[in-house]
Amino acid sequence: MSIFRPKFITFDCYGTLTNFQMGKLTREFFADQIPEPERMDRFVDDFSAYRYDAVLGEWRPYVEVLKSALERTCARWGIKYDDAVGQKYYDAVPSWGPHPDVIEGLSKIAGKIPLVIYSNASNDQIDSNVAKLEVPFHEVFTADTFKVYKPRFAAFEAMIDTLGCAPEELLHVSSSFRYDLIPAQLMGIKNKAFVNRNHEPYCQGYGATEIRDVRELPALVGL
Repeated sequence: MSIFRPKFITFDCYGTLTNFQMGKLTREFFADQIPEPERMDRFVDDFSAYRYDAVLGEWRPYVEVLKSALERTCARWGIKYDDAVGQKYYDAVPSWGPHPDVIEGLSKIAGKIPLVIYSNASNDQIDSNVAKLEVPFHEVFTADTFKVYKPRFAAFEAMIDTLGCAPEELLHVSSSFRYDLIPAQLMGIKNKAFVNRNHEPYCQGYGATEIRDVRELPALVGL
């Protein structure tokens, strides 16, 4: 992507800006039940896949999404589901801070281009995470805001309509093709940056510029 000065830079939050620690917690919570490293890797992947599947339907509170995904994963593995463990995941989210590169990268852009978040988190989680990013955001949208989760098109439509801009006026930034960059492309958001956090591979054909971390983002917008 050549240098492009967008009207807004829109971000995924968890995984892209905030250090997403579902996998780390899973390895802690289920260490006794799944001691083999290779099997644990598969369990973590299955839990991730069920969380993705759980947001493709009608909106429901994120705590229900999270617990449902965990319950389905446990059922697949023949492990007894414990609702208290599901709640521990949910309660841990607000404590997570940013990746080490994020504050430095965002601080070079904040105040020059409006920054926006659209996250699949709930409203009662995200304020703490955003505060830890230490820069002002023009808008922080969640799935609670519009009652729709990414990757559904309605999430992107609601964000674009609320911002009052055209899709081609945005730069959308994410570490996920599944949740963000593929649907963004299909919604006409031509300018996209993929932050490679090593939890998803780069996908050709969706017009995203790959960057190693957020410190490389200012250069894409001429800052």
